[in-house]
Amino acid sequence: MSNYLDIFRKTGALLEGHFVLTSGRHSPSYFQCAKMLQHPQYLSMFSQKISDHFESLDIDIVISPAVGGIVIGTDVGRAMEKRTIFAEREKGKMTLRRGFHIESGEKVLVVEDVITTGGSVKEVMNLVEEFDGIVVGVGVIVDRSNGTIVLHNNQYSIVPLEVLSYEENEIPAELAAIPTTKPGSRSLK
Repeated sequence: MSNYLDIFRKTGALLEGHFVLTSGRHSPSYFQCAKMLQHPQYLSMFSQKISDHFESLDIDIVISPAVGGIVIGTDVGRAMEKRTIFAEREKGKMTLRRGFHIESGEKVLVVEDVITTGGSVKEVMNLVEEFDGIVVGVGVIVDRSNGTIVLHNNQYSIVPLEVLSYEENEIPAELAAIPTTKPGSRSLK
């Protein structure tokens, strides 16, 4: 795992400071996977690991939550030669736009870059179910919960680790003294 963390550090994708995560929790570290995934060798490596893990499944579609999951989800779909779509927020709710659709009974793999609480992935899973699709697995690059957040019985994370995060009312004084940065994408329309 330290090899993966070295990749994040080398590419500037592991940031330190005081971050308000997409989940609303506060953390002294933040994974900006897009900075790492801009390098084709790492994008291919992480996509192939997720693809290889799920290769024995019958999958029709790969779906990701916008914005963070789009790059890795699209490349996993390419590696698996499967149709790839993404869900995005419209008026605060995950939805399918841009002519994307899921047919009843289609088998869907959900791919995300980072999970802390898994909220965005769960919303996408609920969306798949609204279309009568079947979620067959969840693949993520970084699981900040170190496996404590279980969203699906077939869940795979390349880098499971426990990264400290705090509710607003639990922030330690040393972290509270650092100005906050909110790099997540949940507030995007």
